[in-house]
Amino acid sequence: MSAQNRPLSPHLQVYRWQWSMAYSILNRATGMALAGGALFLFCWLTALASGAEEFTAVQNFAGSIIGRILLLGWTWSLFYHLVNGIRHLVWDSGRWLDLKSAEISGHISLALSIVLTIAVWALAYMV
Repeated sequence: MSAQNRPLSPHLQVYRWQWSMAYSILNRATGMALAGGALFLFCWLTALASGAEEFTAVQNFAGSIIGRILLLGWTWSLFYHLVNGIRHLVWDSGRWLDLKSAEISGHISLALSIVLTIAVWALAYMV
């Protein structure tokens, strides 16, 4: 076989996209988003200790439309990562390891994280 006939990326021809792959990538991405949220929490606590002017600046950012979108995303990331972590604990016990169960539990994890996020934000705005 000549070099021109060989595929450049054979993994693209071998692997087929699956739900478990998407949910695994999403779990890693939410973990990274939570790290960003931890940095924001650190900034918020530092501003709180620094004085009223600094704290007001951080609060104004958190209350802005961009800040609220980020907070909503971090809230969802927290719940998705939590629910998916519980799913992984179930897997560690040897349950739900077949492809169909993994797909269904992934869908449930995603749906439950959305429901929990909506519930927390609804409660926050009611109080």
